[in-house]
Amino acid sequence: MVLQRDTRLPIWGWADQGEKVTVAFRGKTYTAKPGTDGKWMVTLPSTPAGGPYEMTIKGKNVLTIRDILVGEVWLGSGQSNMEWNLSWTVNNYKQEIAQANFPQIRLFNVKDATSLTPRQEMESDGWKLCSPETIGSFSAVAYFFGRDLHQQYQVPVGLITSDWGGTPAEAWTSAATLKSLPDFRSYVENVEKNGANLEKDFREYKEQMAAWQKQYGTQDRGYPGNGKTWADADFDASSWPLMKLPALWEQPNILPDFDGVVWFRKVVTLTEADAGKPLTLNLAQIDDADTTWFNGEKVGSTNGYSISRKYTVPGNLVKAGRNVITVRVVDMGSGGGIYGNAKELSAEVGGKTISLAGDWSYQTAFDIRTMPKRPAASFDQNSPMALFNAMIAPLIPYAIKGAIWYQGESNAGRAYQYRSLFPAMISDWRQRWGYDFPFLFVQLAGYMKDKDEPADYEWAELREAQTQTLSLPNTGMAVSIDIGDPSDIHPRNKQDVGKRLALAARKVAYGEQQVTYAGPTFESMTVDGSRVRIQFKNLGSGLWIKDKYGYVKGFAVAGSDKKFTWAKAYQDGNEIVIYSEPTTTPVAVRYNWSNSPDGNIYNREGLPAVPFRTDNWPGITEDKK
Repeated sequence: MVLQRDTRLPIWGWADQGEKVTVAFRGKTYTAKPGTDGKWMVTLPSTPAGGPYEMTIKGKNVLTIRDILVGEVWLGSGQSNMEWNLSWTVNNYKQEIAQANFPQIRLFNVKDATSLTPRQEMESDGWKLCSPETIGSFSAVAYFFGRDLHQQYQVPVGLITSDWGGTPAEAWTSAATLKSLPDFRSYVENVEKNGANLEKDFREYKEQMAAWQKQYGTQDRGYPGNGKTWADADFDASSWPLMKLPALWEQPNILPDFDGVVWFRKVVTLTEADAGKPLTLNLAQIDDADTTWFNGEKVGSTNGYSISRKYTVPGNLVKAGRNVITVRVVDMGSGGGIYGNAKELSAEVGGKTISLAGDWSYQTAFDIRTMPKRPAASFDQNSPMALFNAMIAPLIPYAIKGAIWYQGESNAGRAYQYRSLFPAMISDWRQRWGYDFPFLFVQLAGYMKDKDEPADYEWAELREAQTQTLSLPNTGMAVSIDIGDPSDIHPRNKQDVGKRLALAARKVAYGEQQVTYAGPTFESMTVDGSRVRIQFKNLGSGLWIKDKYGYVKGFAVAGSDKKFTWAKAYQDGNEIVIYSEPTTTPVAVRYNWSNSPDGNIYNREGLPAVPFRTDNWPGITEDKK
């Protein structure tokens, strides 16, 4: 494992009441006595970077922990963009995994869990050495961040990840803090009042859900009986309709409003040279769950709409000529299908890549509407405090240097609420750890298409809430607006995200004053007739327009009528001058205020300008709770 350098180190555990416990570390022994709950704790003195060391813990038994390093420990948390593993087709992921030989970087992942009350222990496979064998299933953002710090400071780095795709910030916040926020107070008070009943309801829900889901197998037309299935290689699917993949099927001309089970089949022709060689199936992302077969043999199964599918087909199943890929997709509501980028739908064999994008045969097998109503969960991973209790509380007070956070997508519809929720969560964690550790976060990348004319957007308002959180001390934000993908909520360029977080750490956490980690940030505006002049801070070496013609993009202006029109702009030294013929008396300016904007203002360090607006007119999420 890795312990945090240059700070006091809490070490704790459990023993029988009255049992004497000693902890030996670096030639000194520390004594602890369990409390009435059996928990004991010692605090080791500040230790410089180094190792490896051993720690021996003695009570009625003896525990020895070997290969302990002392360096920098960072906690990474959030939803799926923090969870996104290297092997889930991150840019250049094969080379990145192959080169991940960093024995002084250690990895620790907290397994997904929920709880109505704070837990003292969490589930995990424990600390692992960073290597090509372990890094593929670890957070890409956390790894690239930690790798940059390790290479910059030449000290050990411990990375703890606690994340869960699709989850909102309130799930990561404690009950005590949520009670201080009017929007969540009644919920928490209800949990505190009816906790025992909720625990009982949750157990019953899981039993009911298991029984409900089991019916998929008994009513699915893809299992006609006699041991035959639609996955059999010799099954005749020639009469099935075709669907172009990747795509979600809930479209007007395909399967509108269909939730349930759909089977997909595709025939791939391979050469004699391919036969007998292991084959890798890349199936982009699947909403929600899949089971996949190759030539009638099951090769994988995954549950989770945000997870990239990647299955290995053993060489004995790979034949020359006709090969059949079958994917059974279960969609529990909205969306449905095999979706994502076309380049991520492929087969790899013998050093070549075969695209699987395009026509697939498909057939509906079961309509969820024919089943009894799906059981409703009274408490799940999206419930307020559920993840704090199970996945953050057990980590406290393990000494950390700071935290990195990538989340917000699931709160975008309540962006105005995020203005108070997000800083409250940060303060909550700091209070429970007992110090104001650096907290660095990623501003949401570009995602989803934009309207033709300037408009209001939930994601723009969420980004604004994130920017406002910088008012908290010891915080930093990595802007990723320029590395998003309008068609994919999970941009694959995680390298730059990690790099920008590491730059923020160097400035905020390590005090390197000469480091420029942020892009141009709005400071002030002056109006001169029909023109607006914008001043920035965080200019680094100077303002830079990332366009070979010097054309400035991304601005809209409005007059007192609050109607925004696209604006023209040009650079004047370190300032931007904006004008719009329809708006002769401008009073407000917005920059990159949309889902996937194309603004091109940077500083010369290559960092994009922070999206902003100069008005404070009510947005579309102000009344959303």
